[in-house]
Amino acid sequence: MNPTDYRSALTGALPHPFLFATISGAHLYGFPSPDSDVDLRACHVLPVNEFIGLRETIVTVNRMWLLDGIEVDLVSHDLVKFVTLLLRQNGNYLEQLFSPLVVLDTVWAEELRALTQAGGIARHVYQAYAGYARTQWQEWRKEALCGMGRLKPLLYAYRVSLTGIHLLRTGQVNASLVELAPEYGYPHLLDIVAAKTTEKAVISLAIDEHDRALAGLQEKLQAAYDNSPLPDEPTNYAALDDFVVRVRWGFAA
Repeated sequence: MNPTDYRSALTGALPHPFLFATISGAHLYGFPSPDSDVDLRACHVLPVNEFIGLRETIVTVNRMWLLDGIEVDLVSHDLVKFVTLLLRQNGNYLEQLFSPLVVLDTVWAEELRALTQAGGIARHVYQAYAGYARTQWQEWRKEALCGMGRLKPLLYAYRVSLTGIHLLRTGQVNASLVELAPEYGYPHLLDIVAAKTTEKAVISLAIDEHDRALAGLQEKLQAAYDNSPLPDEPTNYAALDDFVVRVRWGFAA
């Protein structure tokens, strides 16, 4: 996949300028199926007059279309909403901002990444990652016990766990399971990734084995939280607030 191939698809998608657009979802995580949707995630900048009049401001835009037979799903938030979600330690938006699959970028997006890295990530991001990993694990386990466990929730449980551990330990966002699994001692997961990406119908999965592994990852997430070098709360709220104001006026000029 060449992310820039989707740049032209953004033309006319919104009447407002983009701060950035990246690809998220299964392509970012490293296990897309041949017919997986392309999840475009973006941040745009509404004009100042959208906020000072009487009209209700729509800050999130959804668009969907087909491109060469593949469904493209665009979700874009206005700058204020996007930064607010970042400060709430929502892993989805951290991963979108730091996705290496860049469709469209600006110097403003580079500054936002630098500001986020310099004090916008806090250790209670643990809650989002540990909670979602548990949810995906239990979803897969419930299905697997009935003999029809899908690979997607299992891979999500591992991916979210390892992304959370890596973030809490290093302060770096990496959402790729194919990169993290070998680094953290789970190279066998690449066989499951291969089965998922080729839509292999049958693969033997030992429920007890994955239960032990995912339980162990929950413990490692807790330990990473307990020992994380990240601050308890974001430390540069004022700098991010200043950034939002400068960007809004910058695009208004």
